[in-house]
Amino acid sequence: MDLKKLLTPFTAWGNITKDPVTIKDPFNERPGADRYRGFHKNDIDQCIGCGTCEVICENEAIDLVPVSDSKDGDSGLRPMIDYGRCCWCALCVDICTTNSLSLSNEYTWVSTDPEDFRFVPGVDKKDWDNNEKGWKKPDNYEFYSLKRVHMDELSPEERSDSFIEMMKGYSKEQAQQEADRCVQCGICTATCPAHMGIPEYIKAIRNDDLEEGLRILYDTNPLPEICGRICTHKCETVCSMGHKGDPISIRWLKRYIADQNPSEKYKEILEVENLQPKGKKVAIIGSGPSGLSAAHYLALMGYEVKIFEKLEAAGGMMRYGIPEYRLPYDQIDKDIDYILSLGVEIQYNVTIGKDITLDQLGKDYDAVFSGTGLHLGRSTGIPGSDNKHVYASPDLLRWIVEGKEFEVPESVVVIGGGNVAMDITRSMARLQMVKYGKVQVIATALETEENLPADLEEVVEGREEACIINAGWAPVEIEIKDGVPTGLHVVKCNSLFDSEGRFNPQTDPNVKEFWPGTMIIESIGQGMDLSYISEEFKTKLEFGPRGRVQTDEYFQTGVEWFFMGGDIIEGPDVIHGIANGHKAAVGIDIMLNPEKN
Repeated sequence: MDLKKLLTPFTAWGNITKDPVTIKDPFNERPGADRYRGFHKNDIDQCIGCGTCEVICENEAIDLVPVSDSKDGDSGLRPMIDYGRCCWCALCVDICTTNSLSLSNEYTWVSTDPEDFRFVPGVDKKDWDNNEKGWKKPDNYEFYSLKRVHMDELSPEERSDSFIEMMKGYSKEQAQQEADRCVQCGICTATCPAHMGIPEYIKAIRNDDLEEGLRILYDTNPLPEICGRICTHKCETVCSMGHKGDPISIRWLKRYIADQNPSEKYKEILEVENLQPKGKKVAIIGSGPSGLSAAHYLALMGYEVKIFEKLEAAGGMMRYGIPEYRLPYDQIDKDIDYILSLGVEIQYNVTIGKDITLDQLGKDYDAVFSGTGLHLGRSTGIPGSDNKHVYASPDLLRWIVEGKEFEVPESVVVIGGGNVAMDITRSMARLQMVKYGKVQVIATALETEENLPADLEEVVEGREEACIINAGWAPVEIEIKDGVPTGLHVVKCNSLFDSEGRFNPQTDPNVKEFWPGTMIIESIGQGMDLSYISEEFKTKLEFGPRGRVQTDEYFQTGVEWFFMGGDIIEGPDVIHGIANGHKAAVGIDIMLNPEKN
């Protein structure tokens, strides 16, 4: 026999000199070990009701129930534990995406009422709520990767003089790896303006069923190639995985599904056939996201749809306001061509109010939907802003798309810190690089660095491309010499809002700078052009804050046959426009078929 095994029993004699553990009152004093798995605790402020605890519980001991208090990115539900089923395995704690759930080391509880043993931790107060002992998720112990899968992109050197798309897209392996991080909680769906079936299409990627994924996308979003590239992805801001790590790359996964499905198979995949004509016609003003969305759903309902577009190509600000390095034209066309294949017609180079009146459309069609977007630039109104060499960003972005020739100067100053400002800043930098082999573009914004309205990735990428982005400065004057700008005078901006939250910038005139530029571009927001609506027609409409036309829940105006949506009503962003167009299509269908109401 091994000597070690022979001597092992005698090691117990080492305890003979130790004091025994004596529990004087075993009926009332039976403390669990420090890491004992006892009754649940839940930090209500941290919990978002994602439901991962409910899903993982094999004993079905957890049910999510509504609670009175909730916040943004919160389902409004909390876990209720049934201790008649709970086996204290602690999987619910281990998988918790916010670390809100834990176990105390309390394990004794006497009650004659069985209902007492079913309660909502953190809501139903218990004696052990402040007990710091018990089971918590160990550090560096995660069921899912906290890091999102990086998408490859062109290097700054490769993209600085090119409008070629910079993001390369996920491979199958990358997409499935990222999809595996999703816990299917669904909070993203509630936040998405279009309420897309996000967990469902991510599951389709995990199952490698991309045709099913496409069907899920098209349930609520007929522009997946576009939205998969430039959606503002508010869904990602509430992703439960983002509480401890990186949120799921929801936008990129949507793009992956759309990229992998060939457009020629869309009708077959989406099972579109034998559309039943209703014998009624709908006119749509503008081929932006809301107009295209409305056209798609109306066509599926059997309506004859015609879009009237002012410009030479469809897409609205998606085509004419977003640079091609972010949104290639062929991907815009892929989404639009499918909508046209449903029988939708687009008449180009038609200006409503000039070539045909709104009243005439109302007579010729059973309903009219307007989604004309925000195409007009806004001016700062500072001295010098009326100079002909001071431009609005929407105009320049459109000229770049149209291939219109204009002078590209060696020095440019952009006023603005939003995404559109970053778009024109980076576009001008590319044009400068092509013409001069160097970049001299300065963008300035009122907001501080941490409060810039542009997406962080836009700011980072712009600086990688040699653009200078100066935050926290207020423009005061554009200096003009011999009829040409020479630069922008700015002063330090100390705050934007007053104590009541109203926009009221406060500056320090003693801290000032001058930034040279022979072209000044204003990019401080966009405005709507409602000139196509006659003054007489406007008297039939109700206007609200910021001059926006008031509509009902289906985007119907005070004129029964006239609907409005998109950025001129709500936004500005593509996904709100898509959601508006869908809802308006439903409203038009109800209006033309009252029996459905």
